[in-house]
Amino acid sequence: MRIAVNTRFLLKDRLEGIGWFTYETMKRITNEHPEHEFFFLFDRAYDNEFVFANNVKPIVLNPQARHPFLWYIWFEHSVRRFLEKNSIDIFISTDGYISLKTKTPQVAVIHDINFFHYPQALPFLTRKYYNYFFPKFAYKSTRIATVSEFSKQDISKSYGVSPDKIDVAMNGANELYKPLTNLEILATRNNLTNGKPYFLFVGAFNPRKNLTRLLQAFDLFKEKTQSDIKLVIVGDKMYGTSTMIKVYNSMVYKDDVVFTGRLQVDTLRMVVGSTFAMTYVSYYEGFGIPLLEAMKCDIPIVASNCTSIPEVVGDAALYVDPFSIVSISEGMEKVFYDESLREKLVKNARLQREKFSWNFTAHALYSCILRAVS
Repeated sequence: MRIAVNTRFLLKDRLEGIGWFTYETMKRITNEHPEHEFFFLFDRAYDNEFVFANNVKPIVLNPQARHPFLWYIWFEHSVRRFLEKNSIDIFISTDGYISLKTKTPQVAVIHDINFFHYPQALPFLTRKYYNYFFPKFAYKSTRIATVSEFSKQDISKSYGVSPDKIDVAMNGANELYKPLTNLEILATRNNLTNGKPYFLFVGAFNPRKNLTRLLQAFDLFKEKTQSDIKLVIVGDKMYGTSTMIKVYNSMVYKDDVVFTGRLQVDTLRMVVGSTFAMTYVSYYEGFGIPLLEAMKCDIPIVASNCTSIPEVVGDAALYVDPFSIVSISEGMEKVFYDESLREKLVKNARLQREKFSWNFTAHALYSCILRAVS
């Protein structure tokens, strides 16, 4: 087959959720299936590390698609023309955007539809684009892949798409994530928090990640416990972070909050593996890769009790109500004081994490591709 893949999120040193999904699945699929020709479609200059095999041909299509108007031009004109002129058998889009005008079979990987439930978290044009086009993408696509059973049911119910059209390809986590030695933990904490233990959040500062309530809950936790534990927040600002910044500035214990910005994997795995506990209280997730990374590092988790999170974490988390500052704070307090609880969560994580790997993800996505062309 001649397979085209939307690889515009393969960005050197800037891989996030969709980028990692694309990287890990397509690296495996291209190497395991040399019988196929793959055309990787970039919207800017690419790095050669993303040309995974001899059967991969990188193509740059203009314009750079980083705005709703440019998204439309890129997919409906640039991508469509490429598919039709090059006799492509199937187009795989790992960010869910497809061309509505082409007759080429297409697989849309729709990770979640948070924008359907929480449109106010996005800029005006972005939310209008998503909520106008994604139902059309779901209907037009030959098949849909998504990353959790929760997202499958959510897409099916919200867009009126048969669940039989949707395949689940759950995320994996980088194999670099693993338990650290005591010396590695000590060195990381000395560098990051002057040797103090810390709670950790990893992710973009999107409003649905619920950082505002996490900060407020941490302030309450510190007031009640008077402990020396810190809160480390890893990630970049996104839309709608002004409220979070106001809350941070009003905190009593803001000096105990450490913002690191974006971290590369070699550093991030050390930060994750050295944390006292992961705090992941997002109120909407299609999956939540940092949860799996924490489980692979033997880290206990305080997590939201909603959307895909219980499906991903199973019995490896203490669940809290993400809309309750008190509930989040009490969850942090329980994990902080109860060593046997932490040991139980880690023990459960060692079983739960075996359900996930990027090999499983790649095989599930490839099976979805084959169904789309059968």
